[in-house]
Amino acid sequence: MALVAIVGRPNVGKSTLFNRLTKSRRAIVSDEAGTTRDRQYGKCDWNGKEFSVVDTGGWVVNSDDIFEDAIRKQVIVATEEADLVLFLVDVTNGLTDWDEDVAAILRRSKLPVILVANKVDNNDQFYDAYEFYKLGLGDPQPISSATGSGTGDLLDLVMEKLQGVKEEQDVEDGVPRFAVVGRPNAGKSSLINAFIGEERHIVTDIAGTTRDSIYTRYDKFGFDFYLVDTAGIRRKNKVTEDLEFYSVMRSIRSIESSDVCILMIDATRGIEAQDMNIFQLIQKNQKSLVVVVNKWDLVEDKSQKAIKFFEDAIRDRMAPFTDFPIIFASALTKQRIFKVLETAKQVYLNRKVKIGTTKLNEVMLPLIEATPPPSIKGKYIKIKYCSQLPNTQIPSFVFYANLPQYVKEPYKRFLENKIRENWELTGSPINIFIRQK
Repeated sequence: MALVAIVGRPNVGKSTLFNRLTKSRRAIVSDEAGTTRDRQYGKCDWNGKEFSVVDTGGWVVNSDDIFEDAIRKQVIVATEEADLVLFLVDVTNGLTDWDEDVAAILRRSKLPVILVANKVDNNDQFYDAYEFYKLGLGDPQPISSATGSGTGDLLDLVMEKLQGVKEEQDVEDGVPRFAVVGRPNAGKSSLINAFIGEERHIVTDIAGTTRDSIYTRYDKFGFDFYLVDTAGIRRKNKVTEDLEFYSVMRSIRSIESSDVCILMIDATRGIEAQDMNIFQLIQKNQKSLVVVVNKWDLVEDKSQKAIKFFEDAIRDRMAPFTDFPIIFASALTKQRIFKVLETAKQVYLNRKVKIGTTKLNEVMLPLIEATPPPSIKGKYIKIKYCSQLPNTQIPSFVFYANLPQYVKEPYKRFLENKIRENWELTGSPINIFIRQK
C-alpha cells in the first residue's frame, strides 16, 4: 500500500488535514510523555483506492532548541520512507525561511511532492497562494483543511501521482508472510540473519534503494513462508537512530505487507513507548502477533519468577489484547530461534481457524444465557444465534440480538474471551459484531 507523509512547520494545519483524509476526529496533541502516537497514522480511501497517511506533526518534542532540527530530520525520514509527500504551507502567514529550508530538502529528494497551500478560506486568499511558486515545487494546491474546500481536487492529484507506485510484489497465495518489527537496535536484523543462516547486507549505500517490501522465501526445516523485511534496507541518512518517528515509519510498510508480526523487545531495556507505538500499528492493521523478548542471554536473572514478571508487564501494557505468545530468545546465540518460527506458524494457522455454526452455538449460547448482556433502561437484550463470517482476513463472529445497539464494548470483550477459552486463537485478533436478528 502506498504511503503518503504530511510535512510542514507547526500550526499550518497538518493534523486537521490528516483528520479529514482519514475521516477521523482524533485528539492529535497530547503533552503527556510516552503517550502512544498511533493517532498520527491512518488510512484514506478515495474512489475505491486506499493509501496510508502519516502526520509527521505529532512526533516532535516541543522545545525551541531542538524543535526545527527535529522537524528537519523528520522531513528527511519522510522522503526516504514515503511514496509521496504533501508539503503544507499556510497562506495566512505567507512564505517563511523555514518553508524554503524544507523545500530545499524536498527538491533534492527526487520524490513526488504536492505543495498544499492551506487555510484558503475565501476567494481573496486564492491569490495569496501564488507566492509559494518561489519554492520551485510546482503549482500550489489551494485547500482549506478546516472546511474541506479543495480536498477532493487534492485527493485526485494524490491518486494521479501514486499511479506509478507498485502496489505489492507478487507473492504466492496461501504462503504466510512474517514481518520482524521493533524499534532500532532491538535485534531485528540479527534475527533475520539467524533465520536465513547467512549475513545479508541489509544496508545499502545507494540512494533510493527499492521502496518495496522485500519478500524472502524461506523453505527450510519443514517451514515455508515469506519473510517481509524492510528493516534497514534503505540507506541510513543523518537521522538519529533512536528517533521514534523513524522506527514507526520503517515499520508501517512491513506491518501492512504481513500476516504475522514478530515484535522484538529488548530484554535489557524492557517495554518502552516506542514498542507500544509499533504494537498499536499491528493492532490497527489487524495483524497476528508473536512477541519475542530478545537478548535474553544478557539477562542475569532467568528464573521463572523473572519470566513471569516480564510476561505480566508486557501483557499489562498491551491490554486488553493479551492472548498472544511471548518467547524469550537470543538472536545472537540462536537460542529458541526455531521456537519463534514454530510459534509464528501456529499463530498464522490460528488466524485461519474456521468454527462450525452448530458447534459455536452449542458452546456460546449456554454461556450467554448464564451471563446475559446487562439490561439497559429496563430493556432485556437477548442473543439468539451466532456464526462465524466466511472469507474474512481474521476470525470474525456475528451475534444476532433483539437490541444490538445496547450491547457495549465490555460485553463484546466477554464474548471474545469465551471464544478464546474454547478455541485455539492465540496471537490472532478477533472481530465481534452484534447485528439485528
